[in-house]
Amino acid sequence: MSKRYSLKFWIIFWSIAIAFLAGFYLILQFKNNASKVINTAIDYLPLDLKDKKEYKAIAYFADYLLRKDNRQKTFMILFQNNMELRPGGGYIGSFGILKVKNGQIQELQTHDLSNFDGRIPSTIEPPYPMKETLRIDSWKLCDSNWSPDFFENARKAEYFYRLGQGEEQFDAIIAINSNVLTSFLAVTGPVELPGYPGTFDSENAILTLEYQVEKGYAQQGIEKGERKSIMNELAEVIMKKVSDMNSAQKLDLAKIILKDLNSKNIQLYFGDINLENQARSSGWSGEVDKNWKNDYLMVVDANLGAYKSDYYIKRSFDYLIDLSGNIPKATLKITYIHTGKVKDWMTRDYLTYLRVYVPENSWLNDSKGLGEIKYGSDLGKKSFGSLVNVPLNQTKTVEFDYTLPENFDVENYGLLIQKQSGVNDIPGRISVIGKDGVEKKYDINLESDWKIN
Repeated sequence: MSKRYSLKFWIIFWSIAIAFLAGFYLILQFKNNASKVINTAIDYLPLDLKDKKEYKAIAYFADYLLRKDNRQKTFMILFQNNMELRPGGGYIGSFGILKVKNGQIQELQTHDLSNFDGRIPSTIEPPYPMKETLRIDSWKLCDSNWSPDFFENARKAEYFYRLGQGEEQFDAIIAINSNVLTSFLAVTGPVELPGYPGTFDSENAILTLEYQVEKGYAQQGIEKGERKSIMNELAEVIMKKVSDMNSAQKLDLAKIILKDLNSKNIQLYFGDINLENQARSSGWSGEVDKNWKNDYLMVVDANLGAYKSDYYIKRSFDYLIDLSGNIPKATLKITYIHTGKVKDWMTRDYLTYLRVYVPENSWLNDSKGLGEIKYGSDLGKKSFGSLVNVPLNQTKTVEFDYTLPENFDVENYGLLIQKQSGVNDIPGRISVIGKDGVEKKYDINLESDWKIN
């Protein structure tokens, strides 16, 4: 009997399959010395240095994947649904084990975590407040991405895999958010499926598919056991559209995949130190920057309401740093807008565990709109955490007022803001009052990590 895969698996599996086809299109044109040939060609392209660096990084990884070295490479793929946000991206509904040799796929196994997690002993205490809100007694692979740092999450995922009696040795671990589906549909264009109403495009595909397998199938007289067969049909249509794309369209798709890497919708971890260093230098490793010694900010949400409410949540933030006094003072305001109107199968009031990461030894003076504050020290940062509830069709703003460490370097101010994986672009306003009292303002749209020096 053939195995039936979950909706989450098919959405993200075909997303990444097409992403890699597009991203490595040029590499496939060369049988030998692909990386060297592409790097030489890139040097002559009319691109800025940042773009050249990124395309050379893709060539580097493609050369590794396609190299004819008679060595089998094994990858763990974590499929994350960021409509139910976790600190490291989205809820992990399933994972895959991909084996590649001489540039050819040898095997692909998939595991639904509702089954695999049952093999993991119920002995690991869940981190706060997962146990209290999700009412679970033990920590499993599906919730392993509790850190905003993918290096930590990758190692934790492999740890739970071993507890579940997994025996594969992984060369790399890759996390992929469902936003990748939206990305490539923006290039391939809308998809129509015979027998199903409407079209699937970059604006509605994920929501339409969720509805089809949860509600729509019954209205169309489709048996419950066959409700996910739509994914097979969708995959065939998409692959046909990709095969018919011209070189310019494939290049457009490669550019969008680069954007997904930069925005952490795709995160990479390699056991090989050279590959891992390449991922880090490209900004694709999803790591919290532990070497940054100046002002720092990262806002991290964890949807603990057990619904897909992140689809309806819009965020923004205001950050004010005043360097004119004896001790630098910071005020951070975070605004959530719940655009959902009514309770249904997909959303309720939004419940998130919010953590704000700031420089180590910072001190929280006051907060507004928050409950009990939990303090932490992790990844070389200080964190303030609290549960936040945002009712349907309402707006909520929370505020943190804190001081930076006494030994903070006011004369050489710099700020790094890191973006959480799985969160869509976040508008923000930064105000910096210098030591001389002069204020500078920055209006940004946080698509990836952002800094000022």
